Amino acid sequence: GTLTIADLVTLGDAVVARLDSRAPADLQPHAGDRSSPGMAELQATLLRRVRPRGKCALTYALTLMRPRVRSAMESRARLMFAMAGFPEPEVNAPVVDHAGEWLGEGDLVWRQERVVGAYQGRHHADITRRASDARRLELFRDHGWHVREIFAGDVYDGPKRRLLLVRFAHMLQVDPNTLLID
Repeated sequence: GTLTIADLVTLGDAVVARLDSRAPADLQPHAGDRSSPGMAELQATLLRRVRPRGKCALTYALTLMRPRVRSAMESRARLMFAMAGFPEPEVNAPVVDHAGEWLGEGDLVWRQERVVGAYQGRHHADITRRASDARRLELFRDHGWHVREIFAGDVYDGPKRRLLLVRFAHMLQVDPNTLLID
């Protein structure tokens, strides 16, 4: 079958992460970066192709790829927000208290609004990992951050996705009527 834009972005994010892992420490992307050595290499590769099949789709997908993504579902969750018209979150970004002290890392972070989206995949189901995640998210909440967990059903199931997007719109103080919530 044909790959969707979401498929291309998910694959591209994984390629960028792999390429970035090979870059020197001083060139590693920081939270909020939209470019990185891996992004530049992927762009250059696409530009070198004279007539790649699906060039329009690849070019568009490249604009949606981001460094620092650690899983396919993080990509898909981030894209869900992007396609709906939300402000772009930082990916795997530090979450800090009011004094700037590090509390942990959030999967999707809207810093100005102090909102964190925490994707909870299968590897988070282990009881030890679940307990660690719960403590980290409570710490965020204790320091004034709004936190919402995101599960696979929230991305793939229409009614769950719509409910989640409306809840995030309220947390981010965005009028849901201005968004493309399908």
